[in-house]
Amino acid sequence: MIATRLVRLLGLTAALLTNAVSAAPSAAVAAAASVPSTSGLRFVFNGSPSYLTGTNAYWLPFLTNNADVDLVMDHVAKSGLKILRVWGFNDVTTKPSDSTVYFQYLSASGSQINTGSNGLQRLDYVVKSAAQHGVSLIINFVNNWSDYGGMPAYVSVYGGTKEGWYTNSKAQAQYRLYIKEIVSRYADSSSIFAWELANESRCNGCATSVIHDWAASTSAYIKGLDSKHLVTLGDEGFGLSGDTSYPYQTGEGLDFEKNLGISTIDFGTYHLYPKTWGVSQASFPTDWIKYHAAACKRVGKPCLLEEYGSETDHCSVEKPWREASLALKDSGMGADMFWQWGDQLSTGKTSDDGYTIFYGSSDAKCLIY
Repeated sequence: MIATRLVRLLGLTAALLTNAVSAAPSAAVAAAASVPSTSGLRFVFNGSPSYLTGTNAYWLPFLTNNADVDLVMDHVAKSGLKILRVWGFNDVTTKPSDSTVYFQYLSASGSQINTGSNGLQRLDYVVKSAAQHGVSLIINFVNNWSDYGGMPAYVSVYGGTKEGWYTNSKAQAQYRLYIKEIVSRYADSSSIFAWELANESRCNGCATSVIHDWAASTSAYIKGLDSKHLVTLGDEGFGLSGDTSYPYQTGEGLDFEKNLGISTIDFGTYHLYPKTWGVSQASFPTDWIKYHAAACKRVGKPCLLEEYGSETDHCSVEKPWREASLALKDSGMGADMFWQWGDQLSTGKTSDDGYTIFYGSSDAKCLIY
């Protein structure tokens, strides 16, 4: 989700930690069961090739109340959603003086990964709760945008430009240390659907080889740490044959089909925000879905419509997008996930960025049930 639509949950930074989980990662993960995989153009979930549905709740690992995490997982599971995508990153360049949740402190004099009760123990509990509720997580490692640190935070510490982040040796070394920590904690968990390299990686004006080579190298590194779980890029799906409008171009340094062809990338991801991209909300989406499905079919891997949303008229606008994806379940599409999930927590409503679909709402009944 682009930076202007990422909104911090009110009160997260000031909330006191409650119900702290054990510091030992082994206590926060379940034994490996049926690990999600792919078979041709289908995802295999609980041993069955299936078209899957899911959603995004980027904010979930930043909650400090275990009961709130369990409530969200329970509602997601009861809604029949199988995949939940959460932020696996939360980078800071100044350590908070209070109990604010953060996962990594970036510093030129020595970066530190926070494994404490206001650090990765919060993600530990999300992984544990997901396993208990039969929900499978997509966890990513860095943001293209400055929300929760991201590539701009790395650049502010290690120098260079955001476009240079992909080849910045110091930034990449710390990024890989962070990946190793996360993957090692949950490599045996039954609740991991996939590891994701980044949220909406872009390299404006770069040759497509920059992101391609970084994705190939990083995904191979992850597979070396954990060969069981799926790995994906997490991009918006830019750079695609089929049309001449902005999202189809390679100006953001992306070539969808070329990246999908990387042997250690297991499936393709793409997003759908017509108004943000300056294209027709009426005519653009169906072709965007169709052309991605066709590219995935050519490569022989499933596609995941990982984020999609409209700021108004959720039901009437987004329902045809879901239906278009589902209609191609035998021709390249394997799953879809709307942006984003909303719920009522002990502290009040979760983030409402205009795209949020709240549990039990009329929009939820239309789009989910």
